[in-house]
Amino acid sequence: MHNHSFPCGHVSRRTFLSDCGMGFTGLALGAMLARDGRAAEPRDGWLPPDGRPHLAPRARSVIWYFMMGGMSHLESFDPKPELNKHAGKTIEESPFKSTVVDSPFYRKNVRDFAGVPRKLMGTIFPLQSGYRKCGQSGIEVSDWWQHMGNRIDDIAVVRSMWTTDNDHAAQLQFHTGRHIFDGFFPSIGSWVHYGLGSLNDNLPQFVIMGPPPGDCCGGVGAHDGSYLGPEHSGVTLALDPANPLPFGTPGSQVSVQERRHQLDLLRDLNALAGVEYPDDPALRARIKSYQLAFRMQLSVPEVVRFSDETQATQELYGLNDPATQSVGRMSLAARRLVERGVRFIQIYDDGWDSHAKLKESHAKRINGVDKPIAGLLTDLAQRGLLDETLVVFATEFGRTPGAEQSDGRDHHPYGFSVWLAGGGIKGGVVHGATDEIGFHAVEHRHYVTDLHATVLHQLGLDSHKLEIPGHKRLELDFGSPIREIMAGA
Repeated sequence: MHNHSFPCGHVSRRTFLSDCGMGFTGLALGAMLARDGRAAEPRDGWLPPDGRPHLAPRARSVIWYFMMGGMSHLESFDPKPELNKHAGKTIEESPFKSTVVDSPFYRKNVRDFAGVPRKLMGTIFPLQSGYRKCGQSGIEVSDWWQHMGNRIDDIAVVRSMWTTDNDHAAQLQFHTGRHIFDGFFPSIGSWVHYGLGSLNDNLPQFVIMGPPPGDCCGGVGAHDGSYLGPEHSGVTLALDPANPLPFGTPGSQVSVQERRHQLDLLRDLNALAGVEYPDDPALRARIKSYQLAFRMQLSVPEVVRFSDETQATQELYGLNDPATQSVGRMSLAARRLVERGVRFIQIYDDGWDSHAKLKESHAKRINGVDKPIAGLLTDLAQRGLLDETLVVFATEFGRTPGAEQSDGRDHHPYGFSVWLAGGGIKGGVVHGATDEIGFHAVEHRHYVTDLHATVLHQLGLDSHKLEIPGHKRLELDFGSPIREIMAGA
């Protein structure tokens, strides 16, 4: 009979490893075990997804750009000439009072984070950039978007998004579908991860790049698995080949060969323990996690080794220009990740909150993202990857038609724009509309979960089938796919 007691101050090696955890590798391990049928038991006839789609997929990966702070739809993909015509007038003095204030959508559904309604910002502010018809489709786009204007025939612009949070916690709401007052729920990337898993077990399955939302705005909840479990949360990727996964390596002083020897020793020790505990699933999982960690430590640095790319490709993404280098590097990494089978890549870009000096701030931010994102679309297309990669460009809300601080625009949840490209989405189309001054979404209105449902549908997932016992979802959580922008729909 074995004596399993331990001297004071000592614990078993197995307990020690469990207590210490596995770092980022545990995030990937859970999904692998579930896919292998080891991690879940049937519950009232329910089993978790097995990685197979519910319907024929049109895309296999998603690159999700998110402009934090609230990008102006009016100076981007929904220019409104009436703003110039009536600039300086109040909304009440203009022909649009009934359109705005008397609309059934005014103040409807808005839940004020600060507890009091935001001011109307009633003095109409003119467009801060020119605009032009672009591409064969003739879609009107701000002059600031020179490169994206040239790719407009690849994208579907949805001009009729709305949300309910009029402050920056809308960043959380855009990713989970729920107002921050409701609490925290799984993010769109986590639902994709949960439903499909990965095409490559040597890489994280849901990757995050760029500075995420602050704690005020939902923080890591914007890419968190919530009740799905931490294994479905996003994994942060740094664009440093020497340390691309924070806390994911044993340190720069440990060589690959030394790490291999360490893992071989752990394997042997765990195998000995496996003789004593042959039916211990936690032990089997931990053995697998260390092997996974080693494979990731070898694979991830290669993804961000941009010296492998030609100078022409680096120039396409703007890597040689300090203004475009940051988003360019993340965009190029995203392309390399989808080539290697990563399902969901989420890219954050901050600095779009323009209560004052909108012309200065937006011109700078657009200059930083326009070329890299257009370069990504070009690169995906020429490599034959655009058809199977869904690119989404979004922000938490738009900006008001009225002026704030004389030269800025306030937060605006009533109507704003997003766009999608690739992955079975029609190119060169506009869906939905705001009113004459861009205040309310008035045609084909879409709450943010409609965008979620569209992404899931293109990946072959039915959002209504992604539900687990004990966590009943509301109908609003599921959304409805935007079929008008789907090719062949």
